[in-house]
Amino acid sequence: MEARGSTALYVCSILFTLTVLQCCYRERGWTARSETKGHKLEINVSPDFIHVPFSIHHGIEGESVLLFVESRFPLDDVEIQGTWSHTGPSGIRTTLVTFNKKTTIPDMTYRDRLLFREPNVSLEIHELHQADEGDYHLQLNIAFHNKTGLVIKEERTVHVTVDVPVSTPVVEKSPSYAVVEDKANVTWTCSAERGTRVVFQWLRDNVPLHHRDRYRFSRDNSTLLITPVRKEDKGSYRCVAGNAVSRGRASEPVELNVYYGPYNLEVNSGQGLRTGEVFTINPGELVFFECQADSNPPNSYVWISKSRNATVITEGPRLEVRSYKLAQAEEYLCRAFNNVTQKQNEAQFTLVVASLGTGKEKHSQDGSHLSPVAAITVSSLFVIGCMLLFFLRRTCHPKRVLMSIYNRPLSEQKRPHRSGHEDATEDFGIYEFVSIPGKMESAQASCRSLARLEPLQDMHTTIYDVIGHVPETPSQSLQN
Repeated sequence: MEARGSTALYVCSILFTLTVLQCCYRERGWTARSETKGHKLEINVSPDFIHVPFSIHHGIEGESVLLFVESRFPLDDVEIQGTWSHTGPSGIRTTLVTFNKKTTIPDMTYRDRLLFREPNVSLEIHELHQADEGDYHLQLNIAFHNKTGLVIKEERTVHVTVDVPVSTPVVEKSPSYAVVEDKANVTWTCSAERGTRVVFQWLRDNVPLHHRDRYRFSRDNSTLLITPVRKEDKGSYRCVAGNAVSRGRASEPVELNVYYGPYNLEVNSGQGLRTGEVFTINPGELVFFECQADSNPPNSYVWISKSRNATVITEGPRLEVRSYKLAQAEEYLCRAFNNVTQKQNEAQFTLVVASLGTGKEKHSQDGSHLSPVAAITVSSLFVIGCMLLFFLRRTCHPKRVLMSIYNRPLSEQKRPHRSGHEDATEDFGIYEFVSIPGKMESAQASCRSLARLEPLQDMHTTIYDVIGHVPETPSQSLQN
């Protein structure tokens, strides 16, 4: 009975201990293993005991890589035991190093290239080879001194790649000469002397190229096939190459010359009036026409008169026409021909000779613009003249002066004049008004003096009356 009681008490103590551990560690998610007299127990344990910052490392061939592990437990309070192993692309797993708190045992084939760092159990690999690629596994057992029988197991995996940096790529074009659109294909090849797992990118005029109907790329993008080549494919091509351990490096540009055209043929002139395909020019005017098209190489041009049974007038991009040699209207045609592509294009137009109001007519039109101003000026001067004449007429009254003279009595008309002459025979005749400027009397005062027939004398002015009656014979007047 005592043996059974002691056994039951022992089992109860174990269960109590495990229950306490579960309560303490459940929240932290640990994985623990306890072994007591053949009994095994595993529980979830927190991963916070160790931490691996990077799960992938991109190594460079010939250089070192550090698989860093951060330990989060006090080394003095635990005992550790673990291994680092490597699984290559072939799937074979190799143990690199076995360690505990006091001892490190590396694999003999790696001992010159491995450096194990305590206490954080990090692993550094020197002089990387291509064979060093793969997964590196860390298995770590942690036993705490104050928890007898408790072992915490940690596992981590780190992936390592080993690459060679990419050298400057080189672009090749086939064929190397210029090609004709719609008749040729072009193959571009990009290659780098050094580099592993190289990624290629194609650019035309610094713009990335992507898959489309006429562009075909190889699996790694190292080859580009353009089929068929067209006008829009011309330009400067280059390739950019890179991988995980080197930034993209660009090749030297290579030009693609494409023969095409003629396209967008047009006939233009800086003279006359254009309406659609009809040009109107003035009679006698010299006109120049230009024929232009988009083409590589440049086109050859021919000018044809359709009104003259398709007669070739001249060759070249420029046509000179003298309108006085034309009929009322003529039809012309410009034909552009590309000697390489063997393509041609035509543009037709009609030339009409008609007055557009240029030349002399233009000058007359310009004069007509000035005529209103001249008319206004003349009208203004005419009005001003009429106003002055009316003013003078109302001021002087010449008709009244003459009427007053002829209506005077005869005795007054025969009254001797106080002219200062002794002999009246010398005064016979018809006299006019003679005014000699004197005291600058006003015109109105002079006219009133004439109306009163009163002679005005001063030191500067003398006015004579008009003699309205002339005797029939000079002798009778003398006798009187």
